[in-house]
Amino acid sequence: MLTSIALILLLGLLFGSIFTKMKLPGLLGMILVGILLSPNALNLIDDSILSISADLRRVALVIILTRAGLSLELSDLKKVGRPAIFMCFLPACIEMLGTILLAPMLLGVTRLEAAIIGSVIAAVSPAVIVPRMIGLIEKGYGKEHSIPQLILAGASVDDVFVIVVFTAFTSLAATGKMSATSFLSIPISIVFGILVGAILGAAFVAFFKKVHMRDSVKIIIILSVSFLLLELETRLEGILPFSGLLAIMSLGIVIKRTYGELASRLSSKYNKLWVAAEIILFVLVGATVDLAYVKTAGILAIVLVLGALVFRMLGVALSLLGTKLNKKERLFCMLAYTPKATVQAAIGAVPLSMGLSCGNVVLTVAVLSILITAPFGAICVDHLYDKLLCREE
Repeated sequence: MLTSIALILLLGLLFGSIFTKMKLPGLLGMILVGILLSPNALNLIDDSILSISADLRRVALVIILTRAGLSLELSDLKKVGRPAIFMCFLPACIEMLGTILLAPMLLGVTRLEAAIIGSVIAAVSPAVIVPRMIGLIEKGYGKEHSIPQLILAGASVDDVFVIVVFTAFTSLAATGKMSATSFLSIPISIVFGILVGAILGAAFVAFFKKVHMRDSVKIIIILSVSFLLLELETRLEGILPFSGLLAIMSLGIVIKRTYGELASRLSSKYNKLWVAAEIILFVLVGATVDLAYVKTAGILAIVLVLGALVFRMLGVALSLLGTKLNKKERLFCMLAYTPKATVQAAIGAVPLSMGLSCGNVVLTVAVLSILITAPFGAICVDHLYDKLLCREE
């Protein structure tokens, strides 16, 4: 295990820096390392790490979403208003609709199977989007219309919405029944997650003001509680809808709003944690990619991913109707809202494990969506933000 961890960190760091020097996103190099080290290639990652790969990826997500919460001003979120709400579900819905229209023609699947494919690839990747939007907030780009905050807020809720829809569609395919209550769980999980996070954030602020301790100890406490929130989400499944990741982000927002000085210090420490967490996250995402599926996919599966991406960008454009954003800012939002990675790596193989006939097709398209959209979205943001967004000091 120790050898595998060393390879993941050292090669991830090396390839990430090489790709960065080539003016490409470092995550692309990290994903490539994961593909090379995976059981489908050189097989240099220990099975014990692969068995907890999903949990390690969630730890990385906890770190970056807490960092996002500690950077977000509540006043900025309020200023974004209606478009932020639409960004939470409209682009995903339009992308799923596009997949339902295109997949039967391109891949010969049924409408229900196309809906399952659409629900897998419709979720954006907070791991790709969040650190970049945080960077733009710190640099002052898009500040006038709170564009990074708009994308951050939408991406955080988008995943909750898509995963619930995916669960409903796979349940329908497996049992022939779809529960209407599953869709009702979407707003409940969002509201409950935000509420629990806000209460915990307020409790942390009161506790930290009263009890003196080092910031590193505070980080350990907040991280531990964040892990418990994810476990609470698992334990409440089927009883009460609850989004642990939204609770974690909400916790950070409340600390930022009520104790800004502490939020700034904690944010700096989370930045340092993210250096290692980012490598682990994207190398392990790469390790889930089986190139054998890509070889059998054919050009039509690639056309499907690209076509669905066009529908997604259309959904973003519709979400921004009536706003004061100019054409360049709208284009930036459309491009920045395209990366897929973590959710697809997490749920792409679920239909196959359930024994659904479309399992291989779903996994193939999920893999392709990671390989195509994660680099595309990251490159667009990294190279176009200073050309499409205005900067305020």
